[in-house]
Amino acid sequence: MSILSTSEVDHATEALTRRERVVLAELGEDVTLEEIATRLFVTRNTVKSQVRSVYRKIGVSTRAEAVAWAQAHGIR
Repeated sequence: MSILSTSEVDHATEALTRRERVVLAELGEDVTLEEIATRLFVTRNTVKSQVRSVYRKIGVSTRAEAVAWAQAHGIR
């Protein structure tokens, strides 16, 4: 997991769209991308794209890192 400065974390949090925040929160649940897609009324590929965007914006590369980041930043 990459270490981001406080200003980078603030920027990363602000850079997330509302939907990316929703997807990030859903990643913390024990569900598949397909299940997230069904809940959000979108395709699995849309969720995959949103997950990739979230990972890039917050500087992580795994679901576990993204969930830990979200918990540390109050996204749930």
